[in-house]
Amino acid sequence: MGRPRPKQKRLGEKLLQIRKKLDISQDRMPERLGRPDLRPGRISEYEKSVREPVLSVLLAYARLARIHLEYIVNDAVNLPPIPVDVDHPLTPPNDSSL
Repeated sequence: MGRPRPKQKRLGEKLLQIRKKLDISQDRMPERLGRPDLRPGRISEYEKSVREPVLSVLLAYARLARIHLEYIVNDAVNLPPIPVDVDHPLTPPNDSSL
């Protein structure tokens, strides 16, 4: 069967950094990623490195943060500065005036 592929050690940490930098709650993150099928608990599992997200979720994180996927998945590379005015094109921003 072969050896299992090595897991990124910093993936969960980077996903957490992205969410915190963008000031998005775990409850809102699935919607902002354009993945309303995800539970907020799954976001927590990703951030704690309990589960590894599928490629489509990683791509959604990269699009949301406006960074290349390489920054997220490569442990040898730190995240670049993330613009804080980022909105996912498919979902409305969190409107605190409601």
